[in-house]
Amino acid sequence: MCEANAYIEKEGKEELFMESVDVIQPEAEDKLLIMNIFGDQKIFYGKIKKISLINHKIVLEKFEEK
Repeated sequence: MCEANAYIEKEGKEELFMESVDVIQPEAEDKLLIMNIFGDQKIFYGKIKKISLINHKIVLEKFEEK
């Protein structure tokens, strides 16, 4: 399997956002549609900070609220 888990980085720690992510699709400049292999979908407002294919890990970073 090639899916990965997505985490949100907060204050130097990683919090699980979604397991078994299959698709990340940009919807707007600051908006990502994230889907997993089970058909679940979530919207994330931020950006991809890092993807590690070997570790099956996606690290997301929220934009700071103004």
